[in-house]
Amino acid sequence: MSVVDFDINKIMNILPHRYPMLLVDRVLELNVNSDITAYKNVTINEQVFTGHFPKDPIYPGVMTIEGMAQAGGILAFVSTWGLDFDSIKDKVVYFMTIDNVKFRKPVRPGDRLVYKMQVMKQRGNVWQLDGKAYVDEALASEAVLKAMLIDSNETPKV
Repeated sequence: MSVVDFDINKIMNILPHRYPMLLVDRVLELNVNSDITAYKNVTINEQVFTGHFPKDPIYPGVMTIEGMAQAGGILAFVSTWGLDFDSIKDKVVYFMTIDNVKFRKPVRPGDRLVYKMQVMKQRGNVWQLDGKAYVDEALASEAVLKAMLIDSNETPKV
């Protein structure tokens, strides 16, 4: 199954995140159990820029990694439950590991941060994803992320 063009309303039906931590604005393409392309428009109005850095605003790398994780979470949720938003509403995604992180290019206000996540492995409720974030087709950062999907009232067993 391939899904194209999720708007913010569908994203908010899938992810529990909200302002200021919802870091995916739109899903351009999602291929179940395979990959996702999504983006965030980075604006000077981001709360983080009041302190990072007021005279030379740079979007923090950890926020880029979190955005990649959220895009990967959307991929995992939709691959597991389709668009059954009732099944998704009580689920959460937890990070297990973040490996091979590299920051290649600063992200600044006005940039569109494009997340490309690809499934490396999936076993049960555990997903390993290769993530890349681009600005104007230039690689801004990359990482390998591992996460698990669980019920929101469940304690993660790592």
